[in-house]
Amino acid sequence: MRTRSLSAAVRAAIVLAAAAACATPATQAPVGPRRSEPVAPMMMPVAEVPAPTLRQLLQHTVDSVVASPMWRNARLGILVVDPLSGDTLVEHDADRLFMPASNQKLLTGAIATQLLGPSFRWRTPVLLHGTQRGATFAGNVYVQGSGDPSISDTLRGGRAASAFDGALAALEARGIRRITGRVLPLGDALPGLTTGYGWAYDDFDAAYSAAIDELMFNEGELYVHVKAGGAVGSRVQVTTSPTVRYPAVRVEAISRSRTPVAGTPRAPRLEAAYDSIGHTLVVTGTLTEGDSTTLTVAYRHPADAFMAALHESLQARRIAVGGKAVAKRDTTGRALDTLHVIESPDFADVLRRMEKPSQNQMAELFFRTVGFVQTGSGSTDSAQAVGARTLATWGISTADASYRDGSGLSRHDYVTPRALVKVLDTMRQSPHFALFRDALPIAGVDGTIRNRMRDTPAQGNVRAKTGTLDKARSLSGYVTTANGRLVLFSMLANNFTVPVREVERVQDMLAAMIAGGTLTVSSAR
Repeated sequence: MRTRSLSAAVRAAIVLAAAAACATPATQAPVGPRRSEPVAPMMMPVAEVPAPTLRQLLQHTVDSVVASPMWRNARLGILVVDPLSGDTLVEHDADRLFMPASNQKLLTGAIATQLLGPSFRWRTPVLLHGTQRGATFAGNVYVQGSGDPSISDTLRGGRAASAFDGALAALEARGIRRITGRVLPLGDALPGLTTGYGWAYDDFDAAYSAAIDELMFNEGELYVHVKAGGAVGSRVQVTTSPTVRYPAVRVEAISRSRTPVAGTPRAPRLEAAYDSIGHTLVVTGTLTEGDSTTLTVAYRHPADAFMAALHESLQARRIAVGGKAVAKRDTTGRALDTLHVIESPDFADVLRRMEKPSQNQMAELFFRTVGFVQTGSGSTDSAQAVGARTLATWGISTADASYRDGSGLSRHDYVTPRALVKVLDTMRQSPHFALFRDALPIAGVDGTIRNRMRDTPAQGNVRAKTGTLDKARSLSGYVTTANGRLVLFSMLANNFTVPVREVERVQDMLAAMIAGGTLTVSSAR
């Protein structure tokens, strides 16, 4: 271990220095009366130099980092705690507020795990209202959403629309081949804005900043497949998935020659962006002949995307939909009839999908779902109130954490490193600890830290959540020392101007140092 080898080197250096100082050259003749022989240097007792403790190594490293000129304009918050002894191994500005970026998902995941529980599943009823006559259903089909984040390619075997298979099979079992009315959403479980407070408006077309609603399809992501046209100057060919006919697409991009013409300006990049109302996607730019690419953009109107996907699935099964809505309170006087209930996968599977790749829309749906389950309203205000009350029971006040959204996209989210460590410690003592910890990315293995801390003691050991926004970089989680002791840590950096990789290098170095060190109660003090 590094600390032991350091101590041995120090002892060896002292011995060698003493030997050099006391030795007499062999060629020098004795002068004056004969004296008694000196004691041989190697026989002299040497004071034992104790190896630095893990706490001393961490403190020295943090002090050196903070003192470095490259961090003079940055704010660094660091807290490392041994929860069994209650000792702080190192801290720096641990009680100051920092923008956590996606470290906010630690709060969201912990609150959802504690309040919803591992047995929770999202349920989306598919309801009929009308009368069946033979193969024709005279009425509407309603879908009552509650914010299920799992109707996506990633959690539905590569095909988000497979979530509808049960409802389609139920229609076929009833012999229904034609619906005279429409397929419509029912209810408003998540009222209010579909984007978070403080989100950057110019990111709304980006998949990571997609809007959310009680009916969500494919995590808000639309894939735009672009292929160069058959001739230079012709329009490129565009298709979309997983919805094929929604949204409408207007193509203004053209194919260009692989050999640029001298003197022509640099070709603009290919991009897809919505028009002013968000219902038509406009593809602009150029694509070199023979090439193809896929762009990922957000669905601006998530419930519309969900209903379009369900409508396309009905058509694929050759179940015709008339398209003319029938009033909910029509002359049949019939109550809503439950055709099928779409259920999410296990809570643990959805939590992992949120935490490991840091999926923002899932985090927002966790956030709003907790408010809906606890209060009956999935508004942002309800979610914030429930979150603040829960954090207060964990010893985290509004002075320690500003919980404004579920994902950390908001630049109005603030939290202290100490508050994050309290969340980690609360979950460590929870009966659901394994579920919560296993959802986090693993260093050098998966998630957002799959390429970090490789070939160090932290690989396969550190389980932590990252966070990234402009001028904000975070890493907080759990690490086990070389002698099997669990340690909690939070490292937040704001307002730096060095490359992001420099921030990660410091975080990774400290995490690896803890993973490779030994810690006992006596050495922690």
